[in-house]
Amino acid sequence: MNFDLNKKTLREVNQHLQNVDRKKNNRKFEILNPQGQHAICAGLKDDIDVTVKGHTGYYCAGMNQKATVTVYGNVGTGVAENMMSGKIVVKGNASQSAGATGHGGALIIEGDASSRCGISMKGIDIVVKGSVGHMSAFMAQKGNLVVMGDADADLGDSIYEAKIFVKGKVKSLGADCVEKKMDKKNIDELTKLFKKLNISEDPKKFKRYGSARNLYNFKIDNVGAY
Repeated sequence: MNFDLNKKTLREVNQHLQNVDRKKNNRKFEILNPQGQHAICAGLKDDIDVTVKGHTGYYCAGMNQKATVTVYGNVGTGVAENMMSGKIVVKGNASQSAGATGHGGALIIEGDASSRCGISMKGIDIVVKGSVGHMSAFMAQKGNLVVMGDADADLGDSIYEAKIFVKGKVKSLGADCVEKKMDKKNIDELTKLFKKLNISEDPKKFKRYGSARNLYNFKIDNVGAY
């Protein structure tokens, strides 16, 4: 089923996708002429497949549950923001704060992601096939950020228990973020993630980064790092 945003309002399209008739077999949808509109596919909560043919604005597929959304274009700020489950695939580049506060599911960005990718992530798996901007995984609490390209400055600043895997170069690490050993357990975890997402990569080529756990409790000796 096709929706043309030159002919229907975004509100109409989102309401239809948010309230899919579960008795009908139609689970595949296509959105044409998105023209950078904001909040396309926001709040989806059913196991449906949506393809967006073009660029989207802010908060595309925010709060997603169960749905698979594929965007054939670039996305604006906050794609997959507060995502709970399902899968979002961006065929182009993503602006800042991709996957922000995501609780679950997977976000795959085939191009580059801008600053603060994975900010405050809470369980989501984010895979960026290009590079990420500064302060990615800032205050990331849980989940995985996998970067196949390079990472800009202050990676993992104030990170908690999330894991960061980078194949390329890291310009600098943020406060309390350190490189960690890439042991067999981590290689197996990354292998499992790649298999689940149908990604062909060698986990052994990645370096792992995470929290040094020095900022969990306030210490006057660390005041300069806060």
